[in-house]
Amino acid sequence: MKAVKLEISFKILVKKDLGDIVQVKLEKKKHLINFPWFCKHIKVKTPSGECFEFPCYCWLVDDKEVIIREGTARLPQDDTNKQRKNELESRQKIFRWKEWSPGFPESIDAKMGELPKDVQFDEEKDSDFKRNFLKAIEDLVIDKVDGFFESWKDIADFKEILVHYNIKNTLLENVMQDWNKDYMFGYQFLNGCNPVMIRKCMKLPDKFPVTHEMVKGCLKKGCTLQEELQAGNIYIVDYEILNGVPAASSERHLTAPICLLYKNELDQIVPIAIQLSQTPGEMSPIFLPRDNKYDWMLAKMWVRSSDFLVHQLVTHLLKTHLLSEVFEIAIYRQLSAVHPVYKLLIPHVRFTIAINAEAREKLIGEDGVFIKVSSINGAGMGKLIQNAMKTLTYESLCFPEDIKARGMEDVPKYYYRDDGKMVWKAIHCFVSAVIKTYYHSDKAVQKDVEIQEFVKDVACFGMNNSDNFPKSLSSREQLVEYLTAVIFTASAQHAAVNFGQFDWYGWIPNSPSTMRKPPPQQKGQVDLKYIMESLPDRECSSSALGTVWALSQTQKNELYLGTYPDMYFTEKPAKEAIKTFQHNLDEVTNIIKSRNEKLTLGYCYLSPDKIPNSVAI
Repeated sequence: MKAVKLEISFKILVKKDLGDIVQVKLEKKKHLINFPWFCKHIKVKTPSGECFEFPCYCWLVDDKEVIIREGTARLPQDDTNKQRKNELESRQKIFRWKEWSPGFPESIDAKMGELPKDVQFDEEKDSDFKRNFLKAIEDLVIDKVDGFFESWKDIADFKEILVHYNIKNTLLENVMQDWNKDYMFGYQFLNGCNPVMIRKCMKLPDKFPVTHEMVKGCLKKGCTLQEELQAGNIYIVDYEILNGVPAASSERHLTAPICLLYKNELDQIVPIAIQLSQTPGEMSPIFLPRDNKYDWMLAKMWVRSSDFLVHQLVTHLLKTHLLSEVFEIAIYRQLSAVHPVYKLLIPHVRFTIAINAEAREKLIGEDGVFIKVSSINGAGMGKLIQNAMKTLTYESLCFPEDIKARGMEDVPKYYYRDDGKMVWKAIHCFVSAVIKTYYHSDKAVQKDVEIQEFVKDVACFGMNNSDNFPKSLSSREQLVEYLTAVIFTASAQHAAVNFGQFDWYGWIPNSPSTMRKPPPQQKGQVDLKYIMESLPDRECSSSALGTVWALSQTQKNELYLGTYPDMYFTEKPAKEAIKTFQHNLDEVTNIIKSRNEKLTLGYCYLSPDKIPNSVAI
């Protein structure tokens, strides 16, 4: 049934002056029980001309009444209304923690069809989501021709599955052209789908015994490997997190490679050594650019395939989707609707619980697409997430700290870093302005029982009693950083690691979702036939392509960062902070646009006009 929008006005006669209106109650007549109603807000004008606003933005379902507080934001220590406690007790019964899979962060205790009405997709989002996935599935059916389950014959044949997609995509065309060049391989660690793995290497780990003799042909003339390490020109990407993760089957393989990269005289980041395991030795040679071209090509494919798995399950799923769901559940459980932080955060968790419920059923469940196209099954996924949870820290969510921890402050052409810093600063300034409006001292933060319970709920329940997340906050500065991390994770970080998937994964050889032959244990034994037998077959390639295309689409009426059509705040200072935030984001957008006009490969994933407010796809 199509939604109908109405604005209703009516007069209520009272026999005496009611004074300030602090709350209103809505309930549906019995004959309307089968039809849910969505209330945006209520405005009450008194005979004296005074106006009271009651932001609601929730559904009236069944025969339950809804009590709506007057819109002025209030901290719990400044609020005597008993409705606040009742509201949270009611929400905690609805939003319950549940372990979906051992080792995963906790998620909501409800399947897709059981979700609370307020966190379900709206009509437009639901049809948009289904339309994109149906289109992807239809294209797969079209591609089911003779040989659908066979290997490809040649690298160029992968173009066949792209004919159903309207590619007006300069970046993907560049990837298709230069995917096997070392500069393009290295560039993706900076500005591709997974720009968080690379770090500066000042000392080689013992498990990766690269010598100067091996790489001297790649280094600046007259420089030794040790000198370049000390100069800060060597970088490393280590997939140790995949070590010990079981492969999906005897026909789907994975490994845990290590890749050494070098900043050359052209300021390009290029690979100079690859080891396809965590254990050096005769059966795990170090592959070099000077090796047989097929040896080197396959070694790079193995790194890209490993990167695909870590990106999808750790960088993307765990560190944006699942984390944002933890924050959302804790928001509903611990923050009253009149709490200023609830008003601040609620636009940034829109549809997150719903999209994750869909993902658990369609993407990462036992019958999900991911298991069908990758080298990891349910057991492997659980092991990888468990590995990642051990190393996941709150500090890694704080963008400037993560960049510094990886030693990536000065590497050139790292647009993910440059744009991320600008967006982080804009969010931080916005959050700071809002927090200083409502908290006049650090003591106010310490006395705020709802904020303290919110932070504690995230760490102790959502993150399985993690010691890597704070369990309390003691100052306004700490609160501002924490909330900035929540908003940045749900908006900018998710955009950075999600919307480039079709750009970078659309050309299957560039990032194979699985490898069908084990990694080579000796040099000089690989040819093109071996490579084609290693890469995903036609069925797997088509499924992977359709999935990354669907996941890269934005909603037609997407709400981008700083866009708040639902005005939860009623106070002027908060509304002014939003206007300033929007102005600052516009400036960042213009800076990025101006820079991209001068680049062959523009980086736009962190342009604010392309960053959705929340994890919703």
